[in-house]
Amino acid sequence: MPIGRVTQVVDCREAMGMGKGGGIAQRGTISECRYPDVIVVGMSPGRRHVTKPVCDITSGLRQQGVEYSISTLVLNAGSGVPPDAPKIGGGVLGASFGLTPKEIVQIEKHKIAILHHGNVRSHVVHKVRFILQACDVKAVVVSQSPVDYEDFAKEGVKTSVVMPPEDKIRTKGTVMSIVSGVTRGQTPTREKMAEVISSVMKIVKKKETLE
Repeated sequence: MPIGRVTQVVDCREAMGMGKGGGIAQRGTISECRYPDVIVVGMSPGRRHVTKPVCDITSGLRQQGVEYSISTLVLNAGSGVPPDAPKIGGGVLGASFGLTPKEIVQIEKHKIAILHHGNVRSHVVHKVRFILQACDVKAVVVSQSPVDYEDFAKEGVKTSVVMPPEDKIRTKGTVMSIVSGVTRGQTPTREKMAEVISSVMKIVKKKETLE
């Protein structure tokens, strides 16, 4: 019987992992907790799309004593850009970003979604917009390239700082916080992890106050 510790059971694989030792989660994989509070959503794995630092963020939140259940979802079609996005350079050939009905349900079960979509600024904006069109959830955006609230508002995304005009709103969900400078494929620095944790805790406390 553990004393002074909290035991967490995490199901990290829907299928066998990829690479040596099965370290990288395959697309369509979700690690679910018993009580859905926070979900970390990452891109599909591939040569250029590295799911790391999704697992680092999940582990970091748990290690820092965030007293909420944390799930991880690796999207089935997390590469490229949504089909309704303008033609954007730098996309993955033949890839089209999308969500399955199952993934929408999985995300919407949670109170907060941490969305990580890589290093191409325009891709990040359109992927977040596409997810929040389908999912009514509070979001923390984590990216390598710098993005701001106005970038999202211009595409009709509701944010906590800048709102699109009433007739231009395209999303049910809302971007509550942005943490940029998190390098794809590398473990986040302590400072960036602290920003992510702080962002999550602010949203949680705000929701608890309103409830």
